Amino acid sequence: MHSQQQPADGQDARIAGTQGGAAPAGQAAVDDKARVGWGFITLHALAYTGTWLALLTPVLVTIALKVRHLAPETAASSLSLVLGLGAFFALVGNPLFGRLSDRTTSRFGMRRPWLIGGVICGALALLLIATAQSIAMVLVGWCLAQLAFNAVLAAIIAVLPDQVPVAQRGTVAGVMGVCLPLGQVSGTYLVQSVATSTLHTFMLPASICVVLVLVFALTLRDRHLAPGEVESLGWRDVIAIYWVNPRHYPDFGWTWLSRLFFVLGSAFLNTYQPFYLIDKLGHTEGQLPTLIFRGILAQTVAIVAVSILGGRLSDAIGRRKVFVAIGGVVYAMGLWVIAVAPDYPTFLLGMTITGIGHGIYFAVDLALVTDVLPNRWRDAAKDLGIFNVANALPQAIAPAVAPVILALTGGNYTWLFAVAGAITLLASISILPVKSVR
Repeated sequence: MHSQQQPADGQDARIAGTQGGAAPAGQAAVDDKARVGWGFITLHALAYTGTWLALLTPVLVTIALKVRHLAPETAASSLSLVLGLGAFFALVGNPLFGRLSDRTTSRFGMRRPWLIGGVICGALALLLIATAQSIAMVLVGWCLAQLAFNAVLAAIIAVLPDQVPVAQRGTVAGVMGVCLPLGQVSGTYLVQSVATSTLHTFMLPASICVVLVLVFALTLRDRHLAPGEVESLGWRDVIAIYWVNPRHYPDFGWTWLSRLFFVLGSAFLNTYQPFYLIDKLGHTEGQLPTLIFRGILAQTVAIVAVSILGGRLSDAIGRRKVFVAIGGVVYAMGLWVIAVAPDYPTFLLGMTITGIGHGIYFAVDLALVTDVLPNRWRDAAKDLGIFNVANALPQAIAPAVAPVILALTGGNYTWLFAVAGAITLLASISILPVKSVR
């Protein structure tokens, strides 16, 4: 088995060493000199938050309610079909659009066309879901939405290695670690405030997303590629869109596997939270928007409390792995509390614990993966797209596996979330073999 080059002296040299040689001159300039200001960080984070706002609100609340309204007798299986197939499109789309972004020679830049085109198409897809009169139309709309918003995500994440030097990457990753939960809590708050209108529950988050992404895209000092810098694609390149050899880049492989386990554990909670609150804790459908909002709020407060601090601390001490490992353990503990929760206050306690774990994990994990990219200057968006498969794949696995667990246990959500906690614990174990980053 091949192994990545061992760390060199100094943080920047260590990261460059993971590429098997010196970084390109342009990348070295970014790593060594070009510190980004808080204006850039703020707009970047707001665009990232807005994308999750539009993409996660349907997963958490609105698609479940839409499906339950259209097909109440088959709500659980219909929801699994919609979310599972949609996740497949996310899985395919993120690396593909990342690769296309890496090779874009537009005069408008490499990332900007995908940011703008993706967010507009995503908003239109959510409009299709909001006005759908059948499960089939919801399915089509969600698949299109996943494709579009994953084009946006591929471009937004690639901006991190594009423009943020290594010495700031933990700090910026810590800020971005707050974005996903902020998108969740903002979405659930907006939904409960406009709960009487299905159109508004989908389109209000989408509209905010469009504004935030457009502002970032139009102010971004984007990278540019000249047509002569892009090699023609062969059939091997098509395969490479979805593949980084873990034997050649084991640290990237272990980091990918850790994220897969973490997101898979959390996917059980995100996907089945509405049915858990109704079927296990005995709440009504009308209470769901408020109850989910309160749970996500408790989780988000905990995430914000630890995420930015964790990212800055990681930069200060030059360590990543310990934060990722602790985050996975804490999140698993939160899922186990939810598994045995007899009432809503205990559920809120579990959500708070998962928030602490999430904040610790995501504050550093994104910085860690940019440190172990096989080639972050030439293929950053493509390789991050492959990494984001670890975010998308669990959204297909969880809806497929969860009904089996529930069927085998007689609809027992205690077992469902106990299994989810065990899976999340594997995220901590999987990060330990990483060698090129401490």
